[in-house]
Amino acid sequence: MTSNIPYDHNLRLSSFDISNTYTNIRTHELLSIIDTACDNNVVEERLKRDIFNLSKTIIDQNYFQFEGLTYKQNDGLAMGAPTSSIFSEFYLQHQENSKIYDLLRNHNVVRNFRYVDDILIIYNEITTDIEDLFHRFNSFNPNLKFTLEKGARRRIHFLDLTIHREHNKFSIDIYLHGRHHPERLMPPRRTKTSCDTLLVQ
Repeated sequence: MTSNIPYDHNLRLSSFDISNTYTNIRTHELLSIIDTACDNNVVEERLKRDIFNLSKTIIDQNYFQFEGLTYKQNDGLAMGAPTSSIFSEFYLQHQENSKIYDLLRNHNVVRNFRYVDDILIIYNEITTDIEDLFHRFNSFNPNLKFTLEKGARRRIHFLDLTIHREHNKFSIDIYLHGRHHPERLMPPRRTKTSCDTLLVQ
């Protein structure tokens, strides 16, 4: 929600992006997180066992084909599997609650927005060392590697949006990637609307 951020001329925009999220999620850690979440929510023992066993079965069915041969991926979530987005979100929410929110708070970040594996960071360059924050993001979990994009010329491209830092406010435009046709840039309307609403309400 950029509309209610107190404007300051020292505000800057950056984004962190997780590289190869699905394949870098350690499945044994994910299963442990699922087990702990069941305990924290006082899930009945039989249901907890079913949830755990079903999750493990789905995660273990991690096969893919390449040049006519079938392979089994030993770790990480399957690329293209509908369940991987759910498991990934579950895993990343755990990382947020256990590590990321503390890092953002300790570095005085003004506001942050995450959409899947992209994080928009709005910060005051006087009170936040974005390079140090980036380094700490790449240190709290050895399997998650982040890339950093700093805003340039008062703007940053985030997802399919361009966010502008103007004289006393932020504005948002659709970001046209190269010469692609605009209609091809848009994900399903419901998904895109949820992202736009997150930023501008």
